[in-house]
Amino acid sequence: MKIDVIPVQSPSDLKAFIDLPWWIYRGDRHWVPPLRSEVKKRLDRSTYPFFDYGAAEFFLARRDARVVGRIAAIKNDRHINIHEEPVGFFGFFECIQDQEVADALFSRAADWLSGHRLEVMRGPVSYSTNDECALLVDGFDSSPVIMMPYNPRYYLDLIEGFGFQTAKDLLAYEITDDVPVDDRLSRIIERTRRRNRIMIRPFKKKQLDQEVQYVKDIYNSAWEQNWGFVPMTDREIDHMAADLKRIIDENIVLFAEIEGEPVGFMLALPDFYQAQKHANGRLFPFGLAKILWHARKIDAVRILAFGVKAEYRQQGVDALLYHDVYVEGKKRGYRRGELSWILEDNAMMNSALQRMGARVYKRYRIYDYPLKHNG
Repeated sequence: MKIDVIPVQSPSDLKAFIDLPWWIYRGDRHWVPPLRSEVKKRLDRSTYPFFDYGAAEFFLARRDARVVGRIAAIKNDRHINIHEEPVGFFGFFECIQDQEVADALFSRAADWLSGHRLEVMRGPVSYSTNDECALLVDGFDSSPVIMMPYNPRYYLDLIEGFGFQTAKDLLAYEITDDVPVDDRLSRIIERTRRRNRIMIRPFKKKQLDQEVQYVKDIYNSAWEQNWGFVPMTDREIDHMAADLKRIIDENIVLFAEIEGEPVGFMLALPDFYQAQKHANGRLFPFGLAKILWHARKIDAVRILAFGVKAEYRQQGVDALLYHDVYVEGKKRGYRRGELSWILEDNAMMNSALQRMGARVYKRYRIYDYPLKHNG
Protein backbone atom coordinates (compact mmCIF):
# COMPACT_ATOMS: atom_id res chain seq x y z
CA MET A 1 0.00 0.00 0.00
CA LYS A 2 1.30 3.41 -0.94
CA ILE A 3 2.62 5.75 1.75
CA ASP A 4 2.11 9.47 1.20
CA VAL A 5 4.16 11.95 3.22
CA ILE A 6 2.69 15.43 3.01
CA PRO A 7 3.34 18.75 4.77
CA VAL A 8 0.92 19.91 7.44
CA GLN A 9 -1.17 22.58 5.72
CA SER A 10 -4.66 22.65 7.17
CA PRO A 11 -6.21 22.77 10.66
CA SER A 12 -7.25 19.14 10.22
CA ASP A 13 -3.66 18.19 9.35
CA LEU A 14 -2.44 20.00 12.47
CA LYS A 15 -4.99 18.18 14.61
CA ALA A 16 -3.89 14.85 13.16
CA PHE A 17 -0.24 15.72 13.84
CA ILE A 18 -1.03 16.53 17.49
CA ASP A 19 -3.38 13.59 18.05
CA LEU A 20 -1.22 10.79 16.59
CA PRO A 21 0.60 9.87 19.84
CA TRP A 22 -2.68 8.85 21.50
CA TRP A 23 -2.88 6.02 18.97
CA ILE A 24 0.83 5.14 19.05
CA TYR A 25 0.95 4.91 22.86
CA ARG A 26 -2.46 3.41 23.54
CA GLY A 27 -2.12 0.93 26.39
CA ASP A 28 1.37 2.12 27.41
CA ARG A 29 1.09 2.88 31.13
CA HIS A 30 4.42 4.72 31.23
CA TRP A 31 3.56 7.30 28.58
CA VAL A 32 2.67 10.79 29.82
CA PRO A 33 0.24 12.48 27.41
CA PRO A 34 1.37 16.00 26.55
CA LEU A 35 -1.06 18.85 26.93
CA ARG A 36 -2.51 19.33 23.46
CA SER A 37 -2.64 23.10 23.95
CA GLU A 38 1.09 23.20 24.74
CA VAL A 39 1.99 21.12 21.68
CA LYS A 40 -0.07 23.45 19.50
CA LYS A 41 1.87 26.44 20.88
CA ARG A 42 5.19 24.79 20.01
CA LEU A 43 4.08 24.30 16.41
CA ASP A 44 2.89 27.89 15.93
CA ARG A 45 5.31 29.65 13.60
CA SER A 46 3.78 33.05 14.39
CA THR A 47 4.39 33.01 18.15
CA TYR A 48 6.83 30.32 19.28
CA PRO A 49 10.29 31.85 20.01
CA PHE A 50 12.25 29.30 17.97
CA PHE A 51 10.78 30.73 14.77
CA ASP A 52 12.40 34.09 15.45
CA TYR A 53 15.56 32.61 13.93
CA GLY A 54 14.76 29.06 12.73
CA ALA A 55 12.52 27.22 10.30
CA ALA A 56 10.72 23.90 10.29
CA GLU A 57 8.40 21.86 8.11
CA PHE A 58 5.97 19.39 9.64
CA PHE A 59 5.03 16.21 7.77
CA LEU A 60 2.36 13.53 8.12
CA ALA A 61 2.64 10.01 6.71
CA ARG A 62 -0.61 8.51 5.47
CA ARG A 63 -1.41 5.02 4.27
CA ASP A 64 -4.84 4.62 2.72
CA ALA A 65 -5.85 7.99 4.23
CA ARG A 66 -4.90 6.86 7.75
CA VAL A 67 -2.19 8.84 9.56
CA VAL A 68 0.60 6.41 10.49
CA GLY A 69 3.51 8.71 11.30
CA ARG A 70 4.78 12.25 11.69
CA ILE A 71 8.09 14.13 11.65
CA ALA A 72 9.49 17.65 11.62
CA ALA A 73 12.49 18.78 9.57
CA ILE A 74 14.23 21.60 11.43
CA LYS A 75 16.75 24.23 10.36
CA ASN A 76 18.24 25.92 13.41
CA ASP A 77 20.24 28.89 12.13
CA ARG A 78 21.69 29.69 15.55
CA HIS A 79 23.13 26.18 15.80
CA ILE A 80 24.53 26.39 12.28
CA ASN A 81 26.20 29.76 12.91
CA ILE A 82 27.52 29.07 16.42
CA HIS A 83 28.90 25.60 15.72
CA GLU A 84 29.81 26.34 12.11
CA GLU A 85 28.47 23.00 10.96
CA PRO A 86 25.80 22.36 8.30
CA VAL A 87 23.57 20.26 10.57
CA GLY A 88 19.80 20.11 10.49
CA PHE A 89 17.49 18.21 12.81
CA PHE A 90 14.52 15.93 12.82
CA GLY A 91 12.06 16.04 15.69
CA PHE A 92 8.48 15.38 16.81
CA PHE A 93 8.95 11.88 15.39
CA GLU A 94 6.16 9.36 15.99
CA CYS A 95 5.55 6.26 13.90
CA ILE A 96 3.83 2.91 13.86
CA GLN A 97 6.05 -0.18 13.99
CA ASP A 98 6.74 -0.25 10.27
CA GLN A 99 10.17 0.36 8.73
CA GLU A 100 8.66 1.38 5.38
CA VAL A 101 6.70 4.20 7.04
CA ALA A 102 9.71 5.34 9.06
CA ASP A 103 11.92 5.33 5.96
CA ALA A 104 9.39 7.46 4.09
CA LEU A 105 9.31 10.00 6.93
CA PHE A 106 13.10 10.18 7.30
CA SER A 107 13.56 10.46 3.53
CA ARG A 108 11.09 13.35 3.34
CA ALA A 109 12.81 15.18 6.18
CA ALA A 110 16.22 14.49 4.63
CA ASP A 111 15.08 15.90 1.27
CA TRP A 112 13.84 19.10 2.96
CA LEU A 113 17.11 19.54 4.86
CA SER A 114 19.20 18.78 1.78
CA GLY A 115 17.23 21.43 -0.06
CA HIS A 116 18.51 23.91 2.56
CA ARG A 117 22.10 22.81 1.81
CA LEU A 118 22.54 20.95 5.08
CA GLU A 119 24.82 17.92 5.16
CA VAL A 120 23.79 16.06 8.32
CA MET A 121 20.39 15.20 9.80
CA ARG A 122 20.58 14.92 13.61
CA GLY A 123 17.92 13.88 16.07
CA PRO A 124 15.56 13.42 17.65
CA VAL A 125 15.87 17.11 18.58
CA SER A 126 12.77 19.30 18.78
CA TYR A 127 14.06 22.17 18.13
CA SER A 128 17.41 22.32 19.93
CA THR A 129 19.15 20.66 22.87
CA ASN A 130 17.41 23.25 25.06
CA ASP A 131 14.14 21.56 24.12
CA GLU A 132 13.02 17.97 24.35
CA CYS A 133 15.67 15.88 22.64
CA ALA A 134 17.13 12.38 22.25
CA LEU A 135 15.67 8.89 21.99
CA LEU A 136 15.12 6.72 25.04
CA VAL A 137 17.21 3.57 24.46
CA ASP A 138 17.41 2.07 27.97
CA GLY A 139 15.11 2.48 30.97
CA PHE A 140 11.64 1.69 29.63
CA ASP A 141 10.33 0.44 32.98
CA SER A 142 9.19 3.82 34.31
CA SER A 143 7.56 7.03 33.12
CA PRO A 144 9.62 10.02 32.03
CA VAL A 145 10.00 12.97 34.38
CA ILE A 146 9.09 16.52 33.48
CA MET A 147 10.40 17.72 30.10
CA MET A 148 12.13 14.41 29.28
CA PRO A 149 11.19 12.28 26.25
CA TYR A 150 9.65 8.84 26.09
CA ASN A 151 9.17 6.53 23.13
CA PRO A 152 8.44 2.90 22.24
CA ARG A 153 11.44 0.57 22.29
CA TYR A 154 10.99 -0.23 18.58
CA TYR A 155 11.91 3.35 17.59
CA LEU A 156 15.52 2.29 18.12
CA ASP A 157 15.15 -0.25 15.31
CA LEU A 158 13.34 2.20 13.02
CA ILE A 159 16.00 4.88 13.37
CA GLU A 160 18.99 2.57 13.07
CA GLY A 161 17.25 0.66 10.29
CA PHE A 162 17.26 3.81 8.17
CA GLY A 163 21.01 4.18 8.61
CA PHE A 164 21.43 6.63 11.49
CA GLN A 165 24.60 6.33 13.58
CA THR A 166 25.10 7.32 17.21
CA ALA A 167 26.26 10.92 17.66
CA LYS A 168 26.06 11.17 21.45
CA ASP A 169 24.57 9.34 24.42
CA LEU A 170 22.93 11.22 27.28
CA LEU A 171 22.50 9.84 30.78
CA ALA A 172 19.81 10.30 33.42
CA TYR A 173 20.79 9.69 37.03
CA GLU A 174 18.49 8.82 39.90
CA ILE A 175 19.09 9.51 43.57
CA THR A 176 16.70 8.51 46.36
CA ASP A 177 16.09 9.86 49.83
CA ASP A 178 17.62 6.80 51.47
CA VAL A 179 21.11 7.64 50.19
CA PRO A 180 23.01 8.79 53.29
CA VAL A 181 24.87 12.09 53.20
CA ASP A 182 28.47 11.10 53.89
CA ASP A 183 29.74 12.81 57.06
CA ARG A 184 33.18 13.35 55.57
CA LEU A 185 31.66 14.93 52.45
CA SER A 186 29.47 17.17 54.61
CA ARG A 187 32.51 18.40 56.54
CA ILE A 188 34.38 19.14 53.31
CA ILE A 189 31.36 21.01 51.95
CA GLU A 190 31.03 23.13 55.07
CA ARG A 191 34.73 24.02 54.98
CA THR A 192 34.39 24.93 51.32
CA ARG A 193 31.35 27.08 52.10
CA ARG A 194 33.24 29.04 54.76
CA ARG A 195 36.57 29.28 52.96
CA ASN A 196 35.15 30.55 49.68
CA ARG A 197 32.40 32.61 51.33
CA ILE A 198 29.73 30.90 49.25
CA MET A 199 26.13 31.52 50.23
CA ILE A 200 23.34 29.34 48.88
CA ARG A 201 19.90 30.95 48.77
CA PRO A 202 16.50 29.98 47.36
CA PHE A 203 14.82 31.48 44.32
CA LYS A 204 12.70 34.58 45.00
CA LYS A 205 9.52 34.28 42.97
CA LYS A 206 8.47 37.80 43.96
CA GLN A 207 11.55 39.08 42.12
CA LEU A 208 10.95 36.90 39.07
CA ASP A 209 12.30 39.25 36.40
CA GLN A 210 15.60 39.82 38.23
CA GLU A 211 16.01 36.14 39.08
CA VAL A 212 15.38 35.14 35.46
CA GLN A 213 18.03 37.62 34.35
CA TYR A 214 20.54 35.95 36.70
CA VAL A 215 19.66 32.57 35.20
CA LYS A 216 20.12 33.93 31.64
CA ASP A 217 23.56 35.30 32.41
CA ILE A 218 24.83 32.19 34.20
CA TYR A 219 23.22 29.55 31.98
CA ASN A 220 24.39 30.87 28.64
CA SER A 221 27.95 31.52 29.83
CA ALA A 222 28.26 28.26 31.77
CA TRP A 223 27.08 26.00 28.92
CA GLU A 224 28.65 27.71 25.93
CA GLN A 225 31.35 25.03 25.48
CA ASN A 226 28.99 22.04 25.73
CA TRP A 227 28.40 19.76 22.77
CA GLY A 228 25.44 20.93 20.70
CA PHE A 229 24.57 23.80 23.03
CA VAL A 230 22.96 26.92 21.59
CA PRO A 231 22.45 29.90 23.93
CA MET A 232 18.80 30.62 24.56
CA THR A 233 17.49 33.96 23.38
CA ASP A 234 15.88 36.33 25.85
CA ARG A 235 12.47 35.49 24.43
CA GLU A 236 13.09 31.75 24.76
CA ILE A 237 14.11 32.06 28.40
CA ASP A 238 11.20 34.38 29.16
CA HIS A 239 8.83 31.92 27.48
CA MET A 240 10.19 29.04 29.54
CA ALA A 241 10.06 31.08 32.75
CA ALA A 242 6.40 31.95 32.11
CA ASP A 243 5.59 28.25 31.70
CA LEU A 244 7.55 27.10 34.73
CA LYS A 245 6.68 29.77 37.27
CA ARG A 246 3.37 28.03 37.98
CA ILE A 247 5.09 24.89 39.22
CA ILE A 248 8.35 26.18 40.71
CA ASP A 249 9.05 25.22 44.31
CA GLU A 250 11.20 28.15 45.42
CA ASN A 251 12.98 26.04 48.02
CA ILE A 252 14.64 23.75 45.47
CA VAL A 253 15.67 26.39 42.94
CA LEU A 254 18.96 27.61 44.36
CA PHE A 255 21.46 30.36 43.64
CA ALA A 256 25.07 30.40 44.78
CA GLU A 257 26.40 33.85 45.64
CA ILE A 258 29.86 35.12 46.50
CA GLU A 259 29.90 38.55 48.09
CA GLY A 260 26.36 39.12 46.85
CA GLU A 261 27.07 38.20 43.22
CA PRO A 262 25.14 35.24 41.75
CA VAL A 263 27.79 32.87 40.38
CA GLY A 264 25.83 29.64 39.99
CA PHE A 265 22.32 28.21 40.04
CA MET A 266 20.51 24.90 40.30
CA LEU A 267 17.06 24.58 38.74
CA ALA A 268 15.11 21.67 40.21
CA LEU A 269 11.42 21.23 39.45
CA PRO A 270 8.75 19.03 41.01
CA ASP A 271 7.99 16.19 38.60
CA PHE A 272 4.76 17.69 37.36
CA TYR A 273 4.35 14.81 34.91
CA GLN A 274 3.14 12.73 37.86
CA ALA A 275 0.05 14.95 37.94
CA GLN A 276 -0.21 15.75 34.23
CA LYS A 277 -0.41 12.05 33.41
CA HIS A 278 -4.00 11.98 34.71
CA ALA A 279 -5.31 14.76 32.43
CA ASN A 280 -4.98 12.79 29.17
CA GLY A 281 -3.80 15.88 27.33
CA ARG A 282 -6.70 18.24 28.09
CA LEU A 283 -7.12 20.82 30.81
CA PHE A 284 -10.89 21.09 30.33
CA PRO A 285 -13.43 20.12 31.36
CA PHE A 286 -11.85 17.91 34.04
CA GLY A 287 -8.12 17.75 33.31
CA LEU A 288 -7.09 20.77 35.36
CA ALA A 289 -8.96 19.52 38.42
CA LYS A 290 -7.25 16.14 38.11
CA ILE A 291 -3.84 17.78 37.77
CA LEU A 292 -4.38 19.93 40.86
CA TRP A 293 -5.56 16.93 42.85
CA HIS A 294 -2.60 14.73 41.94
CA ALA A 295 -0.07 17.58 42.21
CA ARG A 296 -0.42 17.35 45.98
CA LYS A 297 1.16 13.90 45.85
CA ILE A 298 4.24 14.68 43.74
CA ASP A 299 7.20 12.96 45.40
CA ALA A 300 9.99 13.45 42.86
CA VAL A 301 12.01 16.27 41.34
CA ARG A 302 14.11 16.74 38.26
CA ILE A 303 17.30 18.78 38.24
CA LEU A 304 17.14 20.04 34.67
CA ALA A 305 19.50 23.01 34.58
CA PHE A 306 22.67 23.87 36.40
CA GLY A 307 25.47 26.30 35.79
CA VAL A 308 28.49 27.95 37.37
CA LYS A 309 30.27 30.94 35.84
CA ALA A 310 33.62 29.91 34.37
CA GLU A 311 35.73 32.06 36.70
CA TYR A 312 34.14 30.44 39.78
CA ARG A 313 34.55 26.79 38.81
CA GLN A 314 36.67 24.40 40.85
CA GLN A 315 35.81 26.33 44.01
CA GLY A 316 33.19 23.86 45.21
CA VAL A 317 30.15 25.84 44.04
CA ASP A 318 28.75 22.86 42.15
CA ALA A 319 29.18 20.50 45.11
CA LEU A 320 27.42 22.94 47.43
CA LEU A 321 24.47 23.34 45.08
CA TYR A 322 24.04 19.58 44.64
CA HIS A 323 24.40 18.98 48.37
CA ASP A 324 21.94 21.68 49.39
CA VAL A 325 19.28 20.83 46.82
CA TYR A 326 19.41 17.20 47.99
CA VAL A 327 19.10 18.17 51.65
CA GLU A 328 16.35 20.70 51.01
CA GLY A 329 14.42 18.36 48.73
CA LYS A 330 14.54 15.64 51.34
CA LYS A 331 13.25 18.07 53.98
CA ARG A 332 10.29 18.92 51.78
CA GLY A 333 9.26 15.30 51.36
CA TYR A 334 10.61 14.50 47.90
CA ARG A 335 11.66 10.86 47.84
CA ARG A 336 13.65 10.74 44.63
CA GLY A 337 15.31 12.99 42.13
CA GLU A 338 16.41 12.71 38.52
CA LEU A 339 19.51 14.54 37.37
CA SER A 340 19.27 14.83 33.60
CA TRP A 341 20.60 14.97 31.18
CA ILE A 342 24.39 14.45 31.42
CA LEU A 343 26.62 13.83 28.39
CA GLU A 344 28.11 10.36 28.59
CA ASP A 345 31.62 11.71 28.01
CA ASN A 346 31.37 14.46 30.65
CA ALA A 347 33.77 12.66 32.99
CA MET A 348 33.79 15.32 35.69
CA MET A 349 30.01 15.49 36.07
CA ASN A 350 29.52 11.74 35.89
CA SER A 351 32.18 11.16 38.54
CA ALA A 352 30.69 13.80 40.85
CA LEU A 353 27.19 12.35 40.62
CA GLN A 354 28.41 8.82 41.27
CA ARG A 355 30.29 10.00 44.36
CA MET A 356 27.02 11.47 45.64
CA GLY A 357 25.37 8.07 45.39
CA ALA A 358 23.38 8.69 42.20
CA ARG A 359 23.04 5.89 39.64
CA VAL A 360 22.42 5.86 35.91
CA TYR A 361 18.91 4.52 35.36
CA LYS A 362 18.02 5.77 31.87
CA ARG A 363 20.01 6.28 28.69
CA TYR A 364 19.11 8.47 25.73
CA ARG A 365 20.71 8.81 22.29
CA ILE A 366 21.06 11.43 19.57
CA TYR A 367 21.78 10.17 16.06
CA ASP A 368 23.38 11.54 12.92
CA TYR A 369 22.63 10.69 9.29
CA PRO A 370 24.88 12.00 6.49
CA LEU A 371 22.65 13.70 3.94
CA LYS A 372 25.25 13.37 1.19
CA HIS A 373 24.35 9.65 1.15
CA ASN A 374 20.66 10.43 0.72
CA GLY A 375 19.04 9.49 -2.55
